[in-house]
This record gives sequence, structure tokens and C-alpha cells, in this order.
Amino acid sequence: MKKNTIQEEWFSNIRADILSGLVVALALIPEAIAFSLLAGVDPKVGLYASFIIAVIIAFVGGRPAMISAATGAMALLLKPLVKEHGVEYVFAVAILTGVIQFVLSYFKIGGLMRFVSKAVMTGFVNALAIVIFLAQLPELGIGAEFSVNMNATWILMAAGLAIIYLLPLLTKAVPSPLICIIVLTIVSQMLKLDVRTVGSLGDLPNALPSFAVPQVPFELETFKIIIPVALSLVAVGLLESFMTAQIVDDLTDTPSDKDREARGQGIANFVTGFFGGMAGCAMIGQSVINVKSGGRTRLSTFLAGFVLIILCIVLGKWVALIPMPALVAVMIMVSIGTFNWASFRNLVVHPPTTSIVMLATVVTVIATHNLAKGVLVGVLLASVFFARKVAQLISVEGELDDTGKCHTYRVSGQLFFASSDNFLAFFDFKEVVSKVVIDVSQAHFWDLTSVGALDKVVFKFRREGAEVEVLGMNEASRTIVGKLGTHDKEGATEEVGGH
Repeated sequence: MKKNTIQEEWFSNIRADILSGLVVALALIPEAIAFSLLAGVDPKVGLYASFIIAVIIAFVGGRPAMISAATGAMALLLKPLVKEHGVEYVFAVAILTGVIQFVLSYFKIGGLMRFVSKAVMTGFVNALAIVIFLAQLPELGIGAEFSVNMNATWILMAAGLAIIYLLPLLTKAVPSPLICIIVLTIVSQMLKLDVRTVGSLGDLPNALPSFAVPQVPFELETFKIIIPVALSLVAVGLLESFMTAQIVDDLTDTPSDKDREARGQGIANFVTGFFGGMAGCAMIGQSVINVKSGGRTRLSTFLAGFVLIILCIVLGKWVALIPMPALVAVMIMVSIGTFNWASFRNLVVHPPTTSIVMLATVVTVIATHNLAKGVLVGVLLASVFFARKVAQLISVEGELDDTGKCHTYRVSGQLFFASSDNFLAFFDFKEVVSKVVIDVSQAHFWDLTSVGALDKVVFKFRREGAEVEVLGMNEASRTIVGKLGTHDKEGATEEVGGH
């Protein structure tokens, strides 16, 4: 595959990348603040993390146009740590998380995405869309009470959606979400509408982050405290980053380097821990906003982080005036665009197992508010269904010779723990024969259970007084049987190998 040049990765889409980066930066601010509050830390912690991670990942990440920053999933895992030990441990755990992710990248951790089925991916995307939508409801007065004019809030939100969806019919020169934010900010200030703003969430930083070593005791006890949290952050962070990369791959029809992405996430988290930020990962919602706003290269990711900190420091008092209904409208657009509507229309068309995996992933994510748990459930279910399907593909055909004294069994298929019982059921151990030939040239033995099943077949025929011969075993199967099996060692077979 031809390597991308710096021109292609950075400067092949300048105008659209600048505009999309600005949209993402504006949308990142309230989310970073919200995630900081969720973790129980100062809003600056999330904003600094979003700035540093986005800028660094633009250079070292494996997926151009993907946005990484502080996220809700990571914030939830940090909340107990903050409550029990304080914010300095958040910085320490970010550093350790980065080190682990960096090391895992050299073990080809990105290859694990091969085991995530399309059904799990679809369920993950649908669950994410629902979670993004549900997260906007409190800002609309559903499930939360704010002392603001909710009628004005709903009207602004509806107007924002109208701008987002109708403006592209007139022109696509400027991303409609950006126009939505600008227009609604002007309107809300001119009419002095009583609605929540970005400033309602917390104070914005007024200076760049500074380097500092986390103030935690450098001892074994500290490591014992942060290692469980770091491992959880590593798992969730890499999983969300890989899944997001896959989504952006599909949206842009371009490939990504998952191992490089893992390495990039590690570097970004390592650095952010020294600059007062919390660990983060790829953001699916913001990545979708970026791509749908025209972002395609690393420039858009860099600008999302760079513009974010500039907005906070230089234009903080103006950014604080952005009405939350405008950002809610943008996020609702993201949730609608992210949801795979065809997946529900195809529920009766797709195989039942595929639909079950997809729905189980969605339900688990919504019930636990944890995207990683949903994917884990989906992958496990898909694995069970796959094993069950493969187990049914095994067959054994039997044939007596002309004398009626020798019975040849021809085995075909994959023999492993799920197919072993079916394998045993094919043999007639009470049949009176002097010799049994088991031809496994079209079969493969994968594990201890399948080897044990072969041992059991040989043993039972020997117990009935029959001579047993195993033919056609391929080299890989013969190696497993040689290491794990007992029938050959006990002299049950006269030949184990190929005829």
C-alpha cells in the first residue's frame, strides 16, 4: 500500500478542514467541561486534556480526521479514584495508561478488531447514537431542572436543527453546524434570552497548561492504587478508539493503522498526565461531526485542539455566551446521522443470531452506560453463535468393507470443544468388527477437548476388542494430538499420519 505523503495527510483539504476544526472545537468545550464535572475534577482538567490529546494525536495517531480528547467513558472510570485519592492521582494514572497503551501497540493490539463482527459494530454505533441523544435531554429540561426559560430553549434547539438541515439545501460552502452556533449565539444575545450557556457549565482556562510531575508518593502502594484504574482505561480507551477509527474508515472509505493509533493514544495520554489533563481517547460523536463537516486530514484534528485552547484563552468571554441549545442541536444531528436506521428495518431480514448480537450490544450499552461492556457482550455472543454454527458442520461417514470386519469412518470438519459431542455421536461402539479405520484427512483438531474426544473414540473401540488405525492426520493436528493425546502413546493406533 502506498504511503500517504505529508501533503495528502495534512494539506489536501485545507478550507474544509479549517471550518470543520472550528466546529469541533466549539462542540468540544461544553463536552470537556461536562466530562470534567462527571469525573469530579476542575473543568480545566478536561479542557487541557482535550487540547493536548487532540494536538498530539494529529501528529502520531493512525487515523486522519479522527478526534481524540477527554471522554465520558474515561471520566466515569476516574470518578472513584478522584473521590478516594484526589486529582493528582488522575494525572499519574494518565501517565501509566499511556505507557501501557504504547507498549501494547508493539504487540499488534490493533489486530483484535478482526474479532469484532459487523453486527457488534452496528450495535455499537446504534448504542452510541442513542447515548448521545439521551445525554442532550437534561439540557432540554428532561430529567433535570434549570432556572431558565425552557420554552426559549426548545425554540432555539428547533431553530438550530432547521439551520443544520435546511442550510445545505442552499449552500454547502460553510458547515451548517458552525452557522447554527454563530446565528443562535447572536440571536440569544440580541433578544437576551434566558437560556443556559457554555459559561453555565464552569470557568474556562485563561492560560496554557504548564508542565508538572504529579504530586503522588513514588512508592509501591501508589502503583497498586493506580494500576487497576489504568488497565480499565487502557481497555476502554483502545476499544473506543479502534471502533471510532473503523467508523471513520467507513465514512471516508479510507484505511487506518490501528497499531499506530494505539501508539499515538499512548503518547498523548502520557504527555497529558504531565500537563494537568486526564486520560482520554477517540470521540465518536466529535469525529462524526468533523467528517460530516468536511474534515478529512490531520489538519482538522490539530485545529480542533489548537482552536479549542485559543477560544478558551483569547475568546473565553465570547465562547461562554454560546447557548447550550445550539450545541444540543448539533449533537442531535450527530446522533441522527450516526444511527444505522437500516439495521432496524433489516431485523426480520438478517439471520436471527445477527439481530440478537446487535440488539444485545445496544441494550447492554444503554443499561450500563458503558460502551466497552456492550462490545464485550456482543463479541462473546457472536463467538458463541459462531462456535455453535461451526460445530454443526462436522460430519462422519461410515463404510464396511466386503468382509464386514473392517469399518472405515471418514471425518470432515473442524473439531474443537463445541463439536466434540457431535463427533462422538457418529460412532457405533457396539458394532462387532475386528478393525476400525478413522480417516481424518478432511478434519482438523484444534484443542484439548477435540483431542480428548479422539482418545475416547479410540479407547472405546479398543475396549470392544477392535484394532484402531487413524489415517490422514495433517501436520498441525498431528502436532496437537502428539502433545495432548494419549491414544498413540498407549499403542492404540498403528499409524498416525498421512496416507
